[in-house]
Parts: sequence; C-alpha cells; structure tokens
Amino acid sequence: MGLWIDVARVATGLNVLLLGGLSYVWMRNYWRFRSKHTLGLSVFALLLLGENALALYFYFVHQILSAWFATAVPSIAWKAMMTLHVLEFAALVFLTWVTWD
Repeated sequence: MGLWIDVARVATGLNVLLLGGLSYVWMRNYWRFRSKHTLGLSVFALLLLGENALALYFYFVHQILSAWFATAVPSIAWKAMMTLHVLEFAALVFLTWVTWD
C-alpha cells in the first residue's frame, strides 16, 4: 500500500508545480489581453491548484488525516486516488506543453 500513497503524493506535488506555472502564464496573458478565455483558464488553474494543495496538506501535514491515509485507507481506495492523480498529471503535462509551445 505504501507505493500507492507515494505515487499519489508525488503526482499531486507535480500537479501543484505544473498548475503554478500554468497559473502564472495564464494570469500574465489575462493582464495583457483581458480576454474571457484567459480569465477562464486562470480561474480553472487556480481552483485546481487549490484542490491539489489541499490534497498535499491532507497527505503530509494534517495529523489525523495523514495518519488515517497511511494506516487505515484500503488499498483499492489508494489505487483509485493514485489513478486520478496520475491521470490529472498526464492531462496537465499535455496542457502545459500546449501552453508553452
């Protein structure tokens, strides 16, 4: 079970980094062009960044939930969480590539 936890945590941390970069680019573009599309992308990135930052907080900092995640969460639940975090990471990698190109 420890492998699933580690993969989910790493993917979530990488998601935070990618979303930070995307937020920076899209907010810069919004301030420059003032388009609703860049505003929408910025809001999307900031909300998803908040979700991933909260997940990292729960995984590492929150005393009760981090202990519960490490000891009491069934393996099937960790596999599901890990799959969602990794799929999100793959989507963000593609979105980052498209944005920076």
